[in-house]
Amino acid sequence: MPLYEYYCQHCNGVFEALRPIREATLPVPCPACQREGQRVMSSFTAFTYRDGYPRRIPDKGTYWHLGKEVKTLPKRMRHHQHPELAEPKPVKRPSKGERAEREGRAVEEVKQKKYRSKWSASERGYPSKR
Repeated sequence: MPLYEYYCQHCNGVFEALRPIREATLPVPCPACQREGQRVMSSFTAFTYRDGYPRRIPDKGTYWHLGKEVKTLPKRMRHHQHPELAEPKPVKRPSKGERAEREGRAVEEVKQKKYRSKWSASERGYPSKR
């Protein structure tokens, strides 16, 4: 029995089925959504290449990277990881010393504000209008 390719419009899926030649034109239930899929005239490959990347037939405008669907072409990749598929880098937490330094700066700023408001001086040290 020959292998035929079918397309489901509801879930936009392409699938294959082994069918006798006399039943080739009849619709086949889609394995994903169980609705009827229509036969497509397939070429010898399930993918076509555009921009050097494999494209699924029918083309949804997406690309494939190592078996996973992505929306854009990679501009820069690190260790063969597509930017859409790579896990984000962990956020660096400040150390105790950095936190203490930041708190010390905040305390100094509050002291400076109080001093400037008491003596009515601007941030640069000039007398301000009352």
